[in-house]
Amino acid sequence: MNNLNLQPQRKLDSTEEGLKRGLQARHMSMIAIGGAIGTGLFIASGASVAAAGPGGALLSYTVVGLMVYFLMTSLGEMAAYMPVAGSFSTYGAKFVDPSFGFALGWNYWYNWAVTIAVELVAAQIVMTYWFPDVPGFYFSAIFLLLMIGLNFFSVKGFGEAEYWFAMIKVVTVIIFLIVGVAMIFGVFTSEAPVGFKNFALGDAPFVGGIPAVIGIILVAGFSFQGTELVGIAAGESEDPEKNVPKAVKQVFWRILLFYVFAIFVIGMLIPYTSPNLVSNDITDVAVSPFTLVFEKAGLAFSAALMNAVILTSVLSAGNSGMYASTRMLYTLARQGDAPKMFAKVSKNGVPRNALLATGAIGALCFLTSMFGGQVYLWLLNASGMTGFIAWLGIAISHYRFRKGFVAQGHSLSDLPYVAPAFPFGPLFAFGLCFLVIVGQNYAAFLADQIDWVGIAATYIGIPLFLAFWLGHKFKNRTSVVPYAEMEFPKHPRP
Repeated sequence: MNNLNLQPQRKLDSTEEGLKRGLQARHMSMIAIGGAIGTGLFIASGASVAAAGPGGALLSYTVVGLMVYFLMTSLGEMAAYMPVAGSFSTYGAKFVDPSFGFALGWNYWYNWAVTIAVELVAAQIVMTYWFPDVPGFYFSAIFLLLMIGLNFFSVKGFGEAEYWFAMIKVVTVIIFLIVGVAMIFGVFTSEAPVGFKNFALGDAPFVGGIPAVIGIILVAGFSFQGTELVGIAAGESEDPEKNVPKAVKQVFWRILLFYVFAIFVIGMLIPYTSPNLVSNDITDVAVSPFTLVFEKAGLAFSAALMNAVILTSVLSAGNSGMYASTRMLYTLARQGDAPKMFAKVSKNGVPRNALLATGAIGALCFLTSMFGGQVYLWLLNASGMTGFIAWLGIAISHYRFRKGFVAQGHSLSDLPYVAPAFPFGPLFAFGLCFLVIVGQNYAAFLADQIDWVGIAATYIGIPLFLAFWLGHKFKNRTSVVPYAEMEFPKHPRP
């Protein structure tokens, strides 16, 4: 694997690899929170309240939010010190094992390439709300071209689009929280103040006990996937030593505000026994807990409003997926782990070959949803685990990064940002993330007759990752990088 020059380039327009540092502080902040707000909050949060009760859902999302916070602080420490486009793939190669980094990179690229196809399918479903007679294929084609176009000319195109997509989501959640809290005290409604009545309803606040809480923890993990995008974007940040820590520091409070408080408001206003909360189907925006609350407040066109917001979430996820997978393929090519043609960049600093290849794969995966639904489902299942595997990689890489950094005599004062609560942070994140991975389909093992097909569909991402890792290791005879041999920039803070 070729060595990358990881010398931080503070306040320079370009990286040594030819990428442009065009992402400003406002872009980085919105990328950090935008990746965490999506259909998981707008749609699936209702099903979480129904399954575990308001208290159980609140506890589950708080625990997962804490895990994500520690993951982000771990990633932030490395990304502020070594801002590279490949992020945790490069960190995994330099601080764990070159084969581990290779597997992380290819699995993450695959994850987002398939995610593009998923979002194309979701986008056409959302558009049928307004245009039921127009074939959905046309919308998917338009949105695919839009995603490629936003990333084609400069990194600012991605940054600006993601900024405004995220802004729409953030404003929606803030309005929801203001309206929701007012309704709890009897404002915007003709009903008596609800207070904590729904928290004392039936078996509330905890429904189903610890097993239900664990089950929602497994689901909640998917809602937060995408927060790690700030690490990918660090390689093209204007001032990564300043902007990355700033974005990471905001993550904790924004997760607390946008997820934990939102779950609290939903649990206060909507009984967990409500049949509308059971569904998490994106095809029915009417069951979104946000829609239900806005309707209770008498907000006209609430369903149409939430449908528009969900569309921005879908486009945001697709836009982010196009960016992340392009940069990962570009980095793999620079490291000699992908064809060299994908390492070329345009005059504007965009790896267009990697972008077009990623867009083509996303389109092919989308076509399988039309002509071979079963194939598409297996592709989707295979990508389901890769986000959690990336998180495991971040926790492992940071633990070894810090150990090696200190072992070589470096001072923590040399780091632009120091992750708090080390080593608890990465160890806690690793343990909980491992639990989420292993427990995804634990019920299949407990059934009277083990559902091997369901197990294979759920866990197929794990053997794929191991195949990448061990196959590369067998071919290249790599080994774990000793602490004493880890490479750190000699002058990280000029």
